[in-house]
Amino acid sequence: MRILGLDFGSKTVGLAVSDELLLTAQGLEIIRRQSPNKLRQTLARIEAIIAEYQVECIVLGYPKNMNNTEGERCEKTKEFKEMLERRTGLEVILWDERLTTVSADKHMMESGIRREDRKKYVDEIAAVFILQGYLDYRSMHVEK
Repeated sequence: MRILGLDFGSKTVGLAVSDELLLTAQGLEIIRRQSPNKLRQTLARIEAIIAEYQVECIVLGYPKNMNNTEGERCEKTKEFKEMLERRTGLEVILWDERLTTVSADKHMMESGIRREDRKKYVDEIAAVFILQGYLDYRSMHVEK
């Protein structure tokens, strides 16, 4: 079994996948689209990744505000969640993604990635942080 992690943005989706033991998350790619509402190719690519990696569950970053309220991005994310569930038939778990982009940017800075290059990778790394957070939580809370 593998789990797919997604960082859903207005023009990009960062993807990460777990290992088969559900211990670690690895970055896969960033899907870019021209318009926020053009999701057909994005969904098709996600379906291809699901088939390739035999994914059985999806963890979708949920962009709550720092004060724990839900804004417009949360509504868009819920709509995307419903689309994913309909298209894939898989369970989609919403996972609090607060500060993942900040953490991803900090990680890249510490790794020596140049500022102008960070934007190319931030969504994929944020997806890794989202998925890794879920995997760590799951390993501590799921009955052994």
